[in-house]
Amino acid sequence: MRVPPGNDTSHVWTDVLDPGNGTAADRDEDQAGPEVVMVPVIFGCIFFLGVVGNSLVMIVIGNVKTRRNRSTTNIFILNLSIADLSFLLFCVPFQATIYSLPEWIFGAFLCKCVHYLVTVCMLVSIFTLVAMSVDRYIAVVHSKKSPCVRNRRNALLGVCVIWSLSFIFAVPVAQHQTLVTDHPEAPNSSFCWEAWYAGASKHTYKVTILVVGYVLPLTLIICCYAKVLFHLHKKIKNMSKKSQRSKRKTAQTVLLVVAAFLVCWMPHHIIAMWVEFGDFPLNDASFVFRIISHCLAYGNSCVNPILYAFLSENFRKACRQVFSCRFLYPPPPQEKVVRIRMDNFSTTHSITTNI
Repeated sequence: MRVPPGNDTSHVWTDVLDPGNGTAADRDEDQAGPEVVMVPVIFGCIFFLGVVGNSLVMIVIGNVKTRRNRSTTNIFILNLSIADLSFLLFCVPFQATIYSLPEWIFGAFLCKCVHYLVTVCMLVSIFTLVAMSVDRYIAVVHSKKSPCVRNRRNALLGVCVIWSLSFIFAVPVAQHQTLVTDHPEAPNSSFCWEAWYAGASKHTYKVTILVVGYVLPLTLIICCYAKVLFHLHKKIKNMSKKSQRSKRKTAQTVLLVVAAFLVCWMPHHIIAMWVEFGDFPLNDASFVFRIISHCLAYGNSCVNPILYAFLSENFRKACRQVFSCRFLYPPPPQEKVVRIRMDNFSTTHSITTNI
């Protein structure tokens, strides 16, 4: 869709990354491109994987009735899964229709509500990743003091703060998102648009989201995990080969966590800043770039359950317990479990001996 001229009206119209600008509606209805089919299919695959992965994490954590289930780590993982699942549910289906339908068909209320909730869930997911990195830092580097800080009450308080801040930071989205109908220079009859009365205010808000939702979280995550790795390197360098393997696995997991966050959200913010402070082109290349940025952002919500749950040996064991079936898995033998605390990335390791 062409950007309506911002200088001749009282509104400041801009092409934004989130829904609906420069999509399939840009083309004439009789010249609809392959994206009308391909984009919903790709989004559908991402949606399916993300919903299944995050739902599985929520089911496992909710059904394993142990004291460990109430740990701060599991509280944050559960909150991350709720945020990622909500992000996928509120964002992907509506975004897919924008690429496949010629207009916004969901009305003015959902125009505001959907975009507001998408921003909220995005920020909750990102803030939770930061909280988990701080939690790991305290558990490993300050293990003696960690029981005083890392408890259920503080974890729940942290979750409440995360959601509260996210609701507050997303308020401008609800204020300025609007349903536009019968615009004289728009090719479609209705579309959901972000209309600001002052360009400076919009610039300030977009930069704030960049700093609060990407630069600062990325910096904190890198700092926390760097200190974790440095601490483990000093502490485990003279230990057994098994501990050395554990340290290498921890380092690999940390690198995956940082790389996933960096790569998945970078294109989103590059386009947002390009639109605000540059001359973002509306052509086939930029169209593909925006689709890729959407896929990476949604993909982060699919990758998080793998990085923070399925890579954990303890989670895989809990998953087998919850979904055990005598036809697929033999009933586990009775075991005597001896748990050894390790100042590692994955809190606790288990040594099991059959009775």
